[in-house]
Amino acid sequence: MRGERVLKVGFIGAGKMAEALIRAMVNIENTDVSVIASDVMQDRRTLMDSIEGVRATDDNKEVVSGSDVIFIAVKPQIIDVIFEEMGETEKLVISIAAGISISLLETGLPKARVIRIMPNTPCLVGEMAGGFALGSQATEEDAQLLLKLVSNAGKIFQLDEGLMDAVTGLSGSGPAYVAYIIRAMADGGVKQGLPEDIALKLAVQTVMGTGKLLRDMDLDPDTLITMVSSPGGTTVAGRSVLENSDVKEVLEKTIKAATERGKELGRGEK
Repeated sequence: MRGERVLKVGFIGAGKMAEALIRAMVNIENTDVSVIASDVMQDRRTLMDSIEGVRATDDNKEVVSGSDVIFIAVKPQIIDVIFEEMGETEKLVISIAAGISISLLETGLPKARVIRIMPNTPCLVGEMAGGFALGSQATEEDAQLLLKLVSNAGKIFQLDEGLMDAVTGLSGSGPAYVAYIIRAMADGGVKQGLPEDIALKLAVQTVMGTGKLLRDMDLDPDTLITMVSSPGGTTVAGRSVLENSDVKEVLEKTIKAATERGKELGRGEK
């Protein structure tokens, strides 16, 4: 045993995001975690059963009764059904359902201690960028438990709930934006004669390396731009095109649109 007792964690919903968090949890050092995960899809339950320390079920109520901590990992459109199945639980409930507010969670689960979190898909490789907000009944101990449970998944930051839709718009949806930019960079390389496979690998590695450089050396983006830009050089030539375009405005509008959609989902809009 790595810990004094087994922490029982339940997941209602076993999609890709839940899978990534589960895989991170069952490998936390000095903590024994067992997971029970429910899903309506047989293929997802089969996958869950294949992970050591995880058991699958098709019964959400079994997850609620058999867990110390419960993650809600379903589409926001079915949250009312989930509330009904969870009943009067008084346990810690952590929701990753996009757009579902703490107010709605606490209305649907009035006796539970709730936390709202927004991870993103890079948690599949331990590089999550996310945020979380505590409900009115959640404690500092609950926050520390959450941080421990997701410690292998990447980085997550505590914020006021009013900022959670912005987290959704920036980092929650952000991997799709970055992938789009990577594709555009690779296509630009192909048009200059690079083989497509090499161009894509160069673009991916450039984005990954740039992020790591900024993070590990604690650099401001403007500082890195200056570092790379030799006077009269190639970077300056490329920057002149980029900075005279509307790409900054487009990205700001992209994040705003995703943020607003998160708010709509939270209001129950289709």
